[in-house]
Amino acid sequence: MSDPSSQDAAIARTRQWIETVVVGMNFCPFAKRELRRNTVRFIVSPDSDMESVLLQLIDECTHLDVDDGTQTTLLILPEGFADFDDYLDLAGLAEDLLTDRGYEGVYQVASFHPDYRFADADADDPANYTNRSPYPMLHLLREDELEAAIASYPDPDAIPENNITKARALGADYWLKLMDELHATDIPTS
Repeated sequence: MSDPSSQDAAIARTRQWIETVVVGMNFCPFAKRELRRNTVRFIVSPDSDMESVLLQLIDECTHLDVDDGTQTTLLILPEGFADFDDYLDLAGLAEDLLTDRGYEGVYQVASFHPDYRFADADADDPANYTNRSPYPMLHLLREDELEAAIASYPDPDAIPENNITKARALGADYWLKLMDELHATDIPTS
């Protein structure tokens, strides 16, 4: 995926997923504002090995350290990590690395994957679609900004359960069709 047009397509498809699912379904009530403000950084990793991706994650932490105009980074991983268990290993190492590098309490990693599955859920449970994305990705969030957004939201503890209820009400067929449409859509990259 070192081809710039492929990287642009991955970013465009990820942006479309955020607009359609994350914002469109209001799964994250804080995402719309950041998209509008253009403070979401989309980075496509050309790498498929854990070490390279983890180094890139730390580079993104360094970027966030110096760029107040970026509120969050989506590190998109179209190469490698298609296997959900491999991805979970990567996500666990990413969290450990943030702690080791002194970023615990500064940034946190949210997980998204095309085959995301909550530990207590069946593979075909529509609730899994609250964290299913077009590509595996690591989402870096500024903890202070997240805490401020949560503090101003009327009932933040209800967000995950509301999302699960909404996803299940729509049903697995709805989600399969939507994700297929997102993958099949020609995405303009310019």
